Amino acid sequence: MDIGFGLPVSGSWATPENVVTVARHAEELGYRTLWSFQRLLVPEAQPLPPAYASVLDPIVSLAFAAATTGRIGLGTAIINAPFLAPAVLGQQLATLDVLSRGRLITGLGLGWIPAEFSATNVPFEQRGARLEEYLHALDAVWGPDPVAFEGEFYRVEPSTVLPKPVQAPRPPILLGGAAPRALDRAGRLADGWISASRFDLTQLGDAIGTVRAGAEKAGRDPDALRFVCRGVAVVGPRKRMLTGSLKEIRADFPALAAQGVTEVFVDLNFDPAVGSPDADPVASLRHALTVLDALAP
Repeated sequence: MDIGFGLPVSGSWATPENVVTVARHAEELGYRTLWSFQRLLVPEAQPLPPAYASVLDPIVSLAFAAATTGRIGLGTAIINAPFLAPAVLGQQLATLDVLSRGRLITGLGLGWIPAEFSATNVPFEQRGARLEEYLHALDAVWGPDPVAFEGEFYRVEPSTVLPKPVQAPRPPILLGGAAPRALDRAGRLADGWISASRFDLTQLGDAIGTVRAGAEKAGRDPDALRFVCRGVAVVGPRKRMLTGSLKEIRADFPALAAQGVTEVFVDLNFDPAVGSPDADPVASLRHALTVLDALAP
């Protein structure tokens, strides 16, 4: 099982210096990947946990990290695909893949906050159908020119769409979601699945089984899929998997692998003592470096 790490993208520790320090140290220690996530806004009528109060843009953050590293993978976990047209997001992601020399892992999701859909002028309804068509549109804009795509939700007139991603036929696409339909979709159409921050880590095996079944029904090889666990790690009292002492957290890794997880990335952004706007950024970085050293592959 590969080990990745969440970039400092949430709250007060999401500074240029901390992003550079964490990215470089993770690469030096042999971590496989760095990860970002997306949160556009926090509605006044729908309070969210502190980790969502202030979040750096996921693509810009990874591009910044790409410029200071040379080998480590760069993943979005996740970007809400409906917020941008496929041609726009496709060009942004292709650019990141070019500038990072083929290190991009694209994690996409549906989105779940109605206010974000209002802010991006996208209907909240038919999100699942929209995402399925979106994946086909991305394949088109990343594919041979001239690109032409005509669907129910998206259209690209016959055009040259450049640059293309370095990775062929495309950068890996992983989907989020926990509902059976979302898991089935990941198996049928994507290259794998990413668990959410609040997912019950004892239930990963069941979810992975549903994704694999979806792949088999679609005539795809389930063994070729990636299964990435967002590992919300909190050093402190033992309450669930990936909490407790660093020794206890590391001891949870084999249990994740036994459920079929192919990669876990340790994410401190969802620890209120780290990813909050009120946290001490210096103390957060010091804690992150300790965790990086203790959990290194």
